[in-house]
Amino acid sequence: MDINTDILVVGAGPAGSLAAREAARRGVDVLLIELKSEIGSPKRCAEGVSKSGLLELGIQPDPRWIARKSNGVRLVSPDQTSVWLSEDTIELPESGYVLERKVFDKHMAMDAARAGAKIMVRTQATSLERVDNGVIVTAIHMDEEIKIHAKIVIAADGPSSRVGRWAGLDSNTKTENMESCIQYEMAGVNMVNNNVIQLYFGSCAPGGYAWIFPKGEDIANVGLGVLKTHADRPAYEYLNEFIENCPETKDAQAVEVNVGGDPVGGLVKERCGDNILVVGDAAGFVNPLTGGGINTALESGVYAGIVAAQAIDDGDYSKKNLEEYVKLTDEHIGESYDKYKKAKEYLLSLSDDELNKIAHEFVKVDIDEISPKTLIKVLIKVSPKALLKLGKLF
Repeated sequence: MDINTDILVVGAGPAGSLAAREAARRGVDVLLIELKSEIGSPKRCAEGVSKSGLLELGIQPDPRWIARKSNGVRLVSPDQTSVWLSEDTIELPESGYVLERKVFDKHMAMDAARAGAKIMVRTQATSLERVDNGVIVTAIHMDEEIKIHAKIVIAADGPSSRVGRWAGLDSNTKTENMESCIQYEMAGVNMVNNNVIQLYFGSCAPGGYAWIFPKGEDIANVGLGVLKTHADRPAYEYLNEFIENCPETKDAQAVEVNVGGDPVGGLVKERCGDNILVVGDAAGFVNPLTGGGINTALESGVYAGIVAAQAIDDGDYSKKNLEEYVKLTDEHIGESYDKYKKAKEYLLSLSDDELNKIAHEFVKVDIDEISPKTLIKVLIKVSPKALLKLGKLF
């Protein structure tokens, strides 16, 4: 079977669905294909998202995909010192809602369909071939081989993306920047405050952190990410140890397990080429400091959909014409990621004792008046490393 479309989007995660939505809204033909039989399953993240970020992208909150509202963050040092931050006093990028991704992702795809995009599930892209008037993507749909001819392909196929590489882009995340993550959804979690997300730092998760994201009164996502360059054991061993030692999780039971890689090296440089754009995790749209990527994946999809639709109207699918997408993502996302990367490097240089000292100083700070400059002052007071690493960031 042969299919012709203006734009082919590979992957119906948040980035792919938003790209399809925005392009379809502008009147071009869009086909969105998804490998899995059910969009959104299995989930591969802690499910935290900024509610202000959703509203900025025109996504109205729906109780069907909101598992829990969160109103702050608890940061926990190795000696269990807690720093509490409220969303009322400081911008918290991953705070607002804890999603039910299996429902949220499906709803984003439904929005794309309502805008006019065609959707094909259980459809696996297997190769990409360049032709004079675009590209041909070969895929397996319901066990049948199909050929999809498109003028532009938007690669939204996740952190292990192959579509960008097939198109000749250097869009790989280096191994040292790929966190190995594992998470349990658990029942019976005895949270001190089940309205905040919790992050645990130090040797419990080398190169990353452990988290507890509440999804109900005693239900939470409990997981962690580690960097292979810092860890000497598999991620699941660190997670099981964390759960056994944490008072909130020691009596909880897992009802689901999720594993995956999280690209925390910042944006890949080659995010576009002739007839190709790369979005979401495939292009590194993951906050290097927090590891969160839903909001920025959505945002990257919006920019890609807008730029791709304009290119179709222009009749010009060249890299030069598509580079507007790179400019938009650099300006709105990449510049802040550069700062987050430096902050991440600083945190990775700290021992458990240093993290404890920083936490001890933070509990003395009036959190109601916290700001980036205040954070830097406290860090510099405790650790001379902060002056060298962070002094020029803000």
